[in-house]
Amino acid sequence: MIELIQIPWSPYCLVQKRILDYSGARHKVVNVPPSDRSLIWRLSKERYYQVPVIKDGKSVIFEIDENSQVIAKYIDAKLKLGLFPKQWDGLQRILWRYIDNDLEGATFRLNDSHFREFVPASEQLNYLRFKERKFGRGCIDQWRTDSKQWQAQLATLLIPFEQMLGTRDFLLDDQPRFVDFDLWGILANFLYSGHYRLPAEHPKLMQWHRRMSTIRHSKS
Repeated sequence: MIELIQIPWSPYCLVQKRILDYSGARHKVVNVPPSDRSLIWRLSKERYYQVPVIKDGKSVIFEIDENSQVIAKYIDAKLKLGLFPKQWDGLQRILWRYIDNDLEGATFRLNDSHFREFVPASEQLNYLRFKERKFGRGCIDQWRTDSKQWQAQLATLLIPFEQMLGTRDFLLDDQPRFVDFDLWGILANFLYSGHYRLPAEHPKLMQWHRRMSTIRHSKS
């Protein structure tokens, strides 16, 4: 059985969890504290400490760089989900870089503004310390203050996806591909705290989001 080692609100973990749910395959989820990656370090034989990681029998799968998508490709190949058809190779690569960098840059700030509501109390000091070491002292308070600006930026960044969904049910064609799950996961992180909603000016995206939240893979 596939095991997903994750932090529940991580956008990249949410992507893989949604793919596994979509597949219908039996899988197990193992949550790790943000400050304790010892399980991942041990499983990867001291080669990796980030999330997510997949354990499938004796195989342990993790990313080789920030844009590699090794995990999703492994799940896709094993479960034959059709997420990476060759005709979309180049375009998917462009889109997932945009989603994982530009879009995620806005969504994680909005979600992390409310970290005290979903990060366990015992983890909050280390979580805050990590964020402030990376983004500067008081960064989370500033993101909360600038929430409306970040939401406006997110709405602008989502315009291409609203346009793409104007002529089809999914981003590229008539069934979900990897970039659909990638976008869903980054938006799931944005919605995680419960303080936000998808921009009302993007009705097609809202309809797509409802489809992506419930759709299951059909072997036929």
